[in-house]
Amino acid sequence: MSAMFEGNAVSALQTHCHTPTNYSPQELALEIKAFISGIDQTQGRKLSVRDHARCAVRLLRTVPACRGAVLEHLRGVYDEYVAAFFQDLEAESDNGSNATTGGSNSNVSNLEDVIKEIHAVLLEFIRLNPKAWAPLVSSWAVDLLGQLSSKHAGRRAAPHSSSLNELLQLWMSCAATRSLMECYSQCLAAMLAWCPDACVDALLDTSVQHSPHFDWVVAHIGSAFPGTIISRVLACGLKDFYAHGYTSGDKGSQQPSIDKSSRVPKIGSVVGILGHLASRHSDSIKKELLRMFQDSLSPPPQNAPPSSGAAGWESSPQLRRATVPFLLQLAALSPTLLGAVSAELVEFLRPPVLLQLQAQFQGVPREELENMLGLAVHLISQSPAGGARVLRFLADTATPASVIISGPTPSPHDGVREACDRLLQMLLLHLHKLVYNRPEDDEAYPRSASTSASSSSAVSRVIPFLEELQTHVGELCAETLRLERKRHLWLHQLLCLLSVYGGPSVATEALCQLLTQARNPEELALASQLHSPLSSSIPGLLPAAVARCVAQIHTQNLNSRELAQLLNNLATAVQSQEEDSKAGSSPHSSMAAQVGTAVSSYLHDFCLLLHHGDTMVSRAAARLLSCSQLPRACSPAHLLLISRAAVSHFFIALRQRGEGLKVGGQGGGEAVGYSMRLLSRLAAYSSLTLKAVLQQLVEGALHKGNRDLFGGHGESPGEDGPVSPSVGPDLGVSLLDINCKFGTTVNFSGSVWSVFHAGVIGKGLKPPRAPLVFEPEKVNQNMQTLLAVTVQCCSSGGGGNSSNGLGTGTGNGRYNQSGESVSDEPSPINAEAAKVIAVSLVENVCPDVANGELSWPPEEHAKTTVERDIHIRRCFEANPVLFHLLRVVAAGRPALCYCSAVLRGLLATLLAHWEASREPSVLDSPWHLQASCLLVSCMGEGQLLPPVLSNIHEVFHHLSPFEVRLLLLGVWEYMRGNSPMPQKFTFSAEKGVFFRDFSRDGDVARYIAPIHSVLHKNIDRLGHLCWRFQI
Repeated sequence: MSAMFEGNAVSALQTHCHTPTNYSPQELALEIKAFISGIDQTQGRKLSVRDHARCAVRLLRTVPACRGAVLEHLRGVYDEYVAAFFQDLEAESDNGSNATTGGSNSNVSNLEDVIKEIHAVLLEFIRLNPKAWAPLVSSWAVDLLGQLSSKHAGRRAAPHSSSLNELLQLWMSCAATRSLMECYSQCLAAMLAWCPDACVDALLDTSVQHSPHFDWVVAHIGSAFPGTIISRVLACGLKDFYAHGYTSGDKGSQQPSIDKSSRVPKIGSVVGILGHLASRHSDSIKKELLRMFQDSLSPPPQNAPPSSGAAGWESSPQLRRATVPFLLQLAALSPTLLGAVSAELVEFLRPPVLLQLQAQFQGVPREELENMLGLAVHLISQSPAGGARVLRFLADTATPASVIISGPTPSPHDGVREACDRLLQMLLLHLHKLVYNRPEDDEAYPRSASTSASSSSAVSRVIPFLEELQTHVGELCAETLRLERKRHLWLHQLLCLLSVYGGPSVATEALCQLLTQARNPEELALASQLHSPLSSSIPGLLPAAVARCVAQIHTQNLNSRELAQLLNNLATAVQSQEEDSKAGSSPHSSMAAQVGTAVSSYLHDFCLLLHHGDTMVSRAAARLLSCSQLPRACSPAHLLLISRAAVSHFFIALRQRGEGLKVGGQGGGEAVGYSMRLLSRLAAYSSLTLKAVLQQLVEGALHKGNRDLFGGHGESPGEDGPVSPSVGPDLGVSLLDINCKFGTTVNFSGSVWSVFHAGVIGKGLKPPRAPLVFEPEKVNQNMQTLLAVTVQCCSSGGGGNSSNGLGTGTGNGRYNQSGESVSDEPSPINAEAAKVIAVSLVENVCPDVANGELSWPPEEHAKTTVERDIHIRRCFEANPVLFHLLRVVAAGRPALCYCSAVLRGLLATLLAHWEASREPSVLDSPWHLQASCLLVSCMGEGQLLPPVLSNIHEVFHHLSPFEVRLLLLGVWEYMRGNSPMPQKFTFSAEKGVFFRDFSRDGDVARYIAPIHSVLHKNIDRLGHLCWRFQI
């Protein structure tokens, strides 16, 4: 009970002790005897705990030599107070908050003022003479706190030692332990300036002795002095780890699961303390951990005292070598510490640091290195943050030097690269085990009842590393598609594991990203390689991926380049179905077949991209639609939508091809070929699509915006109707005035209200039509392309020759690079398809003509339809493609009969022209001559005229205008006498076409008399053609 201290400390202590009352030596002797015996010397009775404690406090104030004995006695006072405190808590829990025992309350209340008095005395001593009192009081207080924590840890009211926050709240609500904590904090604050080691060493020694019950004390002190406590705790933990685990040769100490209380008694306390401090001082802990890692690899300090820094561990080679395993062990035991340093640690692992690590562990046994690698793999898989950075670091470091792009960072050493390669392979193997050994449900993993119960009680198999990578699927796919040696194999394997772990959503996202980002067939093959292992475990993966791609298109998350790339990749995948069928693989299991089936469900979405402003996107959409099969069941609305978009893109592609020829581009020809194939597939799908495609082809070819593609004239002031104010200069004409003049009457075509405007009164004649100059080569190419696709659609049979739009008809199924069809034999034109073209021509050229106007009236009747006939002639002048379309109609007999009104109107205007012509030769009217020849030839091909009359166009070039009129008038008379009726045609089953037997129409000789007359008159020039007009 005696205390040993230096004389200067005693004198200082006596100097600064102020007592409220001066005791005589006799009184001090009685106080000492009363303290020792515990009996009041004046009254002879035994002292109570409260009086005995007050006696001890008086001696502490007056007799410095008794301070050791007094502090020892005060331990019992504090212990009795804490015992009474717990009795009160237990009584409250047993009997309720209002049914506590009076004795316990009395005992606590009697000692509380004594505790306050002791607390005040100790704080006063520490304040007046810290160098003398702080070391003594700090060691006494921290040791007493440890004893009280351990002694009362088993009480019912005390929480478990693992509940650090609850323990801290409980003990700080006790006045005795709160007093001891404040005294120790004052001592530590006073000693930090001149002697921090003694105070902190006492704290850590007590922590080791009474851990884990004492952790709440260290945690609280650490919150008050984080910098000092964190560094000292880590240093103490490192020394203990070296002493108990690392140098003992026990390799099991590197495993992820370690008993914190058996083998490494202090590291568990270190983890608990740092974990508590991490809530408020995570930055300080992170800096200290990273500093320890850096200092362990840096050269040891020169001439450093043994006690410098954190207990001088930097100067010990053994401790420096044990630092990295110690930090790994800390991270394995504490997810909080792992999350604090995992993200930033990668930044420190530069090539020089990696070389230092390699040099430090060169002498470590192989088995121990394997254990460390296994622990590192476990930590990476459990890392809650920074997983993408760790993966990038490992992949960059493990990638062979020939693949790494040269830059400011030097290439890693071969040994470092091999180690990272080994670590990455172990990580993939570990993740594979974790992913495929996860118990998802009882059905997927059938087990016995006991095994199922144990698995259900186990912790959920969450893999933080993969959880964090789920937000980086796009980046992971982009890195995989770089196709670098080894690297893309690792990343592809990881992508597969991530897809299995994340389920359908992640797998769909990964496959969608690969389909979007792949730039060539080699990269696109990675999508198939990913789909192969996932298809068995994730049903419906490809339809979901295609649906996600369509959703990206609708949300406009892709730029034009990415969108075109996605469409081309889908088209490539669909086209590979033919290669799979040739190779003999199952059509239902291959990825190409599934992609084709999935894409066919969204054709109405993809067709909208045919009108995209970017040429690459529209061309890619045309390619995808041209190789995709149409669904077996498709709504008419979707079919019409696809048909309209396909026809519109066809004309856009024609214009783009013409522009490409000027600048040397080739993309337009490919787009035209895709459009032609798409149109032929649509026409072959059903009669509805056949009719829609042909109608829109005719309408598009005659549209004023597309006329120039086929050598036609655009809208000009010479057309019917008054001069538009938008044409030519603004003449100041009021739109209201024009409506007032012409809005009171209705313009009935062919009636007395029809007016031919040659100009505006007071403004002069209409400006003359400026002829447009076109490139003949481009016009001819466009004309051939239009006729090729029209013939192809008419030959497809409207679903009769193919199924699901996969076939392209009986002929014209091959296309060259420019888009024109290549065929050895022409296919017969379907009569119904030709009829559709005929009806569309009539509706577009002359909308007011009734479909029943098939019979031809007398030639004088043309006077009543002059305006309509002139309109028809102007349409043929503005659209040279009309004659070619009539040839297509004529080939599909008897469809030309339905163009009777158009043929009659054109022939009437030609008759009027040749009658009024005063030119000596027909060559002076080139267009009328060409129109006359084409008209008669077309009518002959459609078998509206017998061969004798259909050959008259061969002599037109050698006749005068009057003679041409005579011959055309004979054609009119024949048509009037033999109306073009479809009923006159008979179907030939052998040839598969309709034909007309002219012998049933009567004698043709009376219609050829003008022909013979003209031949006789011009026998010198036409004698060689007489045989063509023999009956």
